[in-house]
Amino acid sequence: MNRTRRLVVAGAALLAAAALSQGAGSAFAATPAAAATSVTATPAAKVSITAKASTASVKAWQQFTVTGRTTGLAAGTGLTLQQKQHGTWVSLPARTVVNRDHSYYLRVELGLHGLNQLRIVSGSASSAVFEVTIH
Repeated sequence: MNRTRRLVVAGAALLAAAALSQGAGSAFAATPAAAATSVTATPAAKVSITAKASTASVKAWQQFTVTGRTTGLAAGTGLTLQQKQHGTWVSLPARTVVNRDHSYYLRVELGLHGLNQLRIVSGSASSAVFEVTIH
């Protein structure tokens, strides 16, 4: 049973015990310790992804690397490379995972000639757009 569920169950048990004691005509009030057990949610860390290509220009199908760092993503979280094609972001079959030190490394080969706008995404988070020219 996870921690949040245990706290909710414990809080419900305390409320039920207080209700039973009130129903029996008892004059006991809730103790401060019972009132102090509350569930508080911690705010989720803001997710950010950085990305940098190893070069600004390569020949078609020549390998280059994309590296960067993340915050707010756990180690092992998947990252995907996206390319802007005709105004729409398209996921490419280039994937990697976040390392324990929150960095990542991705080898890429592209064949679409011209200026390629790229970004790294994970869920709804994405890096800033970076460009690589293919000639």
